[in-house]
Amino acid sequence: MCKSALHPFLAALPKCEHHVHLEGTLSPNLEFTLAQKNNISLPGNDAAFTSPSSLLERYSHFTSLDDFLHYYFVGMSALITSSDFEELAWEYFKHAAEDGVLHAEVFFDPEAHTSRGVPYQTVVAGFKAACQRAERELGISTELIICVLRHLPVESAMEAYETAVTAGHFADGTLAGLGISSTELNKPPANWKAVFAKAEKQGIRRTAHAAEEGPPQYIADALDILHVQRIDHGRRLVEDPVLMKRVADEGIMLTLCPISNVCLKGMSSMKDMPIRKFLDAGVHFSINSDDPAYFGGYILDNYCAVQETFQLSVDEWNLLAGNAIEGSWCNDERKRELRKALAHLQWRRSLQYVYRSLQIFDREYAPGIQYFKIHRTRHPGQAFNPLINERREFG
Repeated sequence: MCKSALHPFLAALPKCEHHVHLEGTLSPNLEFTLAQKNNISLPGNDAAFTSPSSLLERYSHFTSLDDFLHYYFVGMSALITSSDFEELAWEYFKHAAEDGVLHAEVFFDPEAHTSRGVPYQTVVAGFKAACQRAERELGISTELIICVLRHLPVESAMEAYETAVTAGHFADGTLAGLGISSTELNKPPANWKAVFAKAEKQGIRRTAHAAEEGPPQYIADALDILHVQRIDHGRRLVEDPVLMKRVADEGIMLTLCPISNVCLKGMSSMKDMPIRKFLDAGVHFSINSDDPAYFGGYILDNYCAVQETFQLSVDEWNLLAGNAIEGSWCNDERKRELRKALAHLQWRRSLQYVYRSLQIFDREYAPGIQYFKIHRTRHPGQAFNPLINERREFG
């Protein structure tokens, strides 16, 4: 729990998560359990893999995005069967529900699995089962977003995209969109123009990781070349005021991941996250967990970290929650339900404010009113004087 007096409000706030990689929710405990079940040998030449606790300890010392990605892709080696993928996603959804998530748009990386012999259909079947269970048992609406990987050849991305199209997963709603992730450095968005052009032609939603490591120009390229409708991360947008105004004016949403950016040394501390600057500039953004099993912070932890650093007001949090709803890729009916949940929380908080005000009034002013009534009864012809010493009767 964070130290902020707003913690109960933050916990109750209806949340939409737009930036979480399901593979990044693989806890060390589950990684070791699945590796043993599937007879997968974890690296023996790295002391971090001695035990789940030693691996978790290593996660607190990432030096860069590439350092994290090494452990991220090693962890995936334990995922083999559809039930493994379902269990992985289900663990995330349970935690998300505890944190107040009502809608989750989750990434997965098919290339990272098919490249090691796990069929695409196996991956999707497991994740889809977990999504359906989350909707059925937890009341969380979900959207699956396929992510192609920057560190692999463009041809691999095209193959992954075509596999999903051939399976009918965009057409039948199994997949909600196309994204691109992994290391940004020296991998400009334009390299994937052909893949994203196909998706645009087929009416598929598009998003891209940009300006986490790479320059703000990657945001402009993602918008102008890939024609994305959302930017994942986007932290470095603040370095380009002209582009920042454009993003604000066009209502492009950023999916910020504060704890992740600190853990991967993109920033020296949380105060370097441009939360206040984005709010002041009218930039729409949501707050997300990215790869919470690796960074030690799920979505509520990120909300708390932001609050402890920036001391946002209730109105600002309501604005962020509302923008997150509007920037979601769920249908209009679900958005109405999410707006209603947010309005209900605001109504409850208003009632609590009135109740507390009445308590304060009763504590601070009721004795004086009672004094006035008694004094006027005993001295009906005399003007009320609060200094008269009959106040002792109400001690």
